Amino acid sequence: MRKIFAWILVALVAYPMIASTFFVVDQRQYAIVFALGEVKEVVEQPGLYFKLPAPLQNVLFMDKRILTTESNEPDRIITAEKMNILVDAFVKWRVVDAKQFFVSFSGEEQRAQDRMQQIMKAALNDEITKRTVGEVIAGDRAKLMAGIVKKMSEETAHIGIEIIDVRLKRVDYVEQINTSVYERMRAERTRVANEQRSTGAAESEKIRADADKQRTIILAEAFRDAEKIRGEGDAKASRLYAQVFGQNPEFYKFYRSLEAYRASFNNKSDVMVVDPSSEFFKYMKSSRGGGGK
Repeated sequence: MRKIFAWILVALVAYPMIASTFFVVDQRQYAIVFALGEVKEVVEQPGLYFKLPAPLQNVLFMDKRILTTESNEPDRIITAEKMNILVDAFVKWRVVDAKQFFVSFSGEEQRAQDRMQQIMKAALNDEITKRTVGEVIAGDRAKLMAGIVKKMSEETAHIGIEIIDVRLKRVDYVEQINTSVYERMRAERTRVANEQRSTGAAESEKIRADADKQRTIILAEAFRDAEKIRGEGDAKASRLYAQVFGQNPEFYKFYRSLEAYRASFNNKSDVMVVDPSSEFFKYMKSSRGGGGK
C-alpha cells in the first residue's frame, strides 16, 4: 500500500510537469517559446509541439488573423483649401513577424491598437492636407487610400505588422462649416430655381405671343374668306336681280315695294307720317302698278 501511495503521489507531481512539456498551436495563432525570459523559437505552423517544463520554458500565443483598428472619434483635418473636415476611418492589419511584434509591444494587442491609431491619424493627416475636399470626397479615392496604406506600411514595417487595407467610414464638415455650406447650397438652388422660373416665364410669353399671332392670322383669314364669300354671294344676288329686272322690270319694282312694306309695317305699333300721294304707296293704290290709274 505504501508503494502504491508513493507511485500515486509521484504521478500527481509528475503529471503537471509532463503536461507542461507539450503545447498545441492553433492555425489562427503564433506561438513564441521563451527560455528563461528570452525568445528561443517562434512557431508559425499549427500542430503539437514539445518544450521543456515550466519555468524553464514558457509559451506565449499571438493572434495571426486580420485585426481591425477604428478611430475612437472622428479626426479633425485641414484640407489643401484650409477647410476643416471630420474623418472617421479604420485599418485592417495583421501580425507577420511575431518576434518583432513582441519586442515592440510585449505581445499586448491593446498597445498595438493604440499605436495603430496614432499611425493611421498621422497618415490621414499627411495625405488629406495635400488634397481638396472634392478630391477627398468625390475624387480618386483609390489613389488616396493607396497613399495612406503606403505611409502606414512604412511606419509598421519595423514593428512586425502588415497593413492590409484602410477605408474612410465618414467624411463630413465640422458643425461651423456645415451651416455656411448649407446656406451656400440653398442660395445656389434658389438661383437655379429663379433662373428656371425666368426661363419658363419667357417661354410662356413666347408661346402666348405665338398663340395670339396665330389667332389673329386665323381670324383675319376667316374674315377675308367670309368677305370673299359674302361678296361673291352679293354679286350673284345682284346678277339674279339684274336678270329678273331685265325680264320684267315692273314685277321687280313691285317685289321690292312689298319687301319695303313688310319691313316698314313689321310691328303693329309702328307709325308712319307720310303723304298719301307719295311714291311709296304707289302699289297700294293700284294692283297693276299703274301709278294711280
